[in-house]
Amino acid sequence: MFSVNMFAQEQKFSLQEAIDFALENNRTAKNAARDIEAAKKQKWETTATGLPQISASIDYNNWLKQQVSLIPAEFFGGNPGEFAEVAFGTEQSMNATAVVNQKIFDGSYLVGLQSAKVFLEISNNAKEKTDLEVRKAVINAYGNVLLAEESVNILEKNVAVLQKNLDETTKIYENGLEEEESVEQLQITLSGVQSSLNNTKRLQKLALQMFNITIGLDIDAETVLTDFLEGLTSQNIVMSLLEADENVENTVDFKIAANDKRSKELLLKLEKSKALPTIDAFLNGSYAGYSDQFTFANKDQRWIGASLFGMSMNIPIFSSLQRSAATQRAAINLEKSTDDLLETEQQLKLQIASAKSDYQFAIEDYDNKRENLNLAERIEQKNQTKFFEGIGSSFELRQAQTQLYTAQQELLQAMLDVINKKAELETVLNEIPKN
Repeated sequence: MFSVNMFAQEQKFSLQEAIDFALENNRTAKNAARDIEAAKKQKWETTATGLPQISASIDYNNWLKQQVSLIPAEFFGGNPGEFAEVAFGTEQSMNATAVVNQKIFDGSYLVGLQSAKVFLEISNNAKEKTDLEVRKAVINAYGNVLLAEESVNILEKNVAVLQKNLDETTKIYENGLEEEESVEQLQITLSGVQSSLNNTKRLQKLALQMFNITIGLDIDAETVLTDFLEGLTSQNIVMSLLEADENVENTVDFKIAANDKRSKELLLKLEKSKALPTIDAFLNGSYAGYSDQFTFANKDQRWIGASLFGMSMNIPIFSSLQRSAATQRAAINLEKSTDDLLETEQQLKLQIASAKSDYQFAIEDYDNKRENLNLAERIEQKNQTKFFEGIGSSFELRQAQTQLYTAQQELLQAMLDVINKKAELETVLNEIPKN
């Protein structure tokens, strides 16, 4: 029971495992999948309106006081000018009817079928875009956790080194071989790094909670990330991606804009179809029974059958230019969507170019920050040696240490930028690597 409980509490994820898990469990992704299922149902709902519709009804009538008609009494041998009350029919009746209705021609129905198909495509596009955004969000959240973990590790090492330097410098000062300022400079540096470490630990917890929410877990779930920041950075340096095809028609945003234009075309077609006649047909059959008592369940009850077939045509003639105005409005919306599609195409070209530039800069900046860190480490080591040999000041050592700590954080951020900028470029290109 203890092992099962531990397994349930702690889950381990590589980056790809986290992405796959999120695509199945992220709440936004699940709702997008539900939208597709709803669109499929709506498509069939629209299709079914043009298929035969069958309905049935059973009516039972019982005259509590039967209606009568006045008939000239002379028909029955009475006096002229007098009337006799006569009740026609029986006191009770029952009628069972079945009706089949079928559309023969309806222009709006044909447009509706096409619209349902487009709506399904729009839902598929929305799911595709949602998956892209979820993937990018998982990569960002995963990277933020790794950045916080690496920052904590580095800061803890820095604190340990500074504490050792402070202890050694304090002993030298107590022996009268060092100034008090040197101890104070190291204390200031240690205090600042310790404060950064405490803050980064808090940020690490928040980053892990955000990661849990992003992939669809409870915010306080126990999760462990198995990838490392440096390894992910190396995997995400793919220079060939900078030469990727810039055909915007493959992007999901272009597909969404194109489907929006298509839907506006269908709306225009729908308004035009309203000027066409509609033709419907029906066939019904019924049985009716009559009696002064409730004998409808008896075997010898007489039932009278009837059947009727008919067709109807509804022809729009004049609507005081209402249909014309609606058609013109739909045409205007189509023109707007055409311009929106062109604008989307231009914006996507710019986004792709910008994303490629940002990704290339992130790679170059990573190489630069890595070199800077090597330089900062050598400078700090030299100043530490000079300080303890008595030929360097504590101020110079503190300056070198601050420069080193800045270079460390800049390199970590550069690693994260490589990962995130690649994810952004893949998202805008809709170029997702296969597992």
